[in-house]
Amino acid sequence: MTMVKSRFSSFTILTAKRYTIVLADRASGIVRRFTVSLRPAILALACLFALPVLMGLGARWSAQSAIADLRSQNAVLQMENASYREATGELAAQISSLQTAVDDIGARAIVDPASDAAIKRLPERVRLRAMGGGTAATAISNAAFGHSTFDVMRDVLVAIEQRLVNVRTNVDRRQALASATPSIWPIAGWISSSFGNRLDPFTGAADFHPGLDISGSQGQQIHAPADGVVEGASFNGNYGNLVTIDHGFGLVTRYAHLSRFAVASRQQVRRGQVIGYVGSTGRSTSAHLHYEVLVNSELTNPLSLLAGK
Repeated sequence: MTMVKSRFSSFTILTAKRYTIVLADRASGIVRRFTVSLRPAILALACLFALPVLMGLGARWSAQSAIADLRSQNAVLQMENASYREATGELAAQISSLQTAVDDIGARAIVDPASDAAIKRLPERVRLRAMGGGTAATAISNAAFGHSTFDVMRDVLVAIEQRLVNVRTNVDRRQALASATPSIWPIAGWISSSFGNRLDPFTGAADFHPGLDISGSQGQQIHAPADGVVEGASFNGNYGNLVTIDHGFGLVTRYAHLSRFAVASRQQVRRGQVIGYVGSTGRSTSAHLHYEVLVNSELTNPLSLLAGK
């Protein structure tokens, strides 16, 4: 018990120890004394040495925070750049696709002069039917505020692409109409009887002739003047051996007095394909081709559509 008290007393003396600093001026003889306690002195020195350390640590923490912010901003910028690159790639692909579509439409829009001239002579209702009731105009609206540049460009490209789809559809329909318009002569020969009123070659009475009689030699090839589907190929009374072709768009052609057939019913034919051979079957005076054209079920002068008439 005595030893414990002695140690405690020594600790109290150590911590309560004071130092006196004496400053003497030799010239004037003035003496100044400063008494300093040990603990406050040690604390003051500790604070003095700790201050630079704390300042360094603060600077380090500030630098680390700034670096973290820069890294975060860099990551955001990288994501934005990747997004812009992706958007730019998509736009470039769309532009390339549109260029290809434009080139394709330009090539497909070319119609041979004979078919183009024949199309222009078709009734307007037939041309409108082929075009799907007319061309619908597609307007590109102004971009709304708040959209990014890429969004605006994408909207414009989508509108252009839709417009190209409409144009391509119209071009395809025009090509289909051109292919379906009977614009070439089914045989080479001279016209022995025209479309319209005439005298019946058998009775000599006034008569209406519903087509063209084109002279030809027995067995001469007859060619389809346009694409279509054979509606019938059989014997038909006064027409004799008759081929009827449905070309679509309300266009139908008939070929009468054939010696024999080269096609069958429901067969698809192409312009220039052989469909039969010249003969004199049915009500006929000699070998020739009787050729009729119907537009929307109405008989039409075939010469109005034939090239080089």
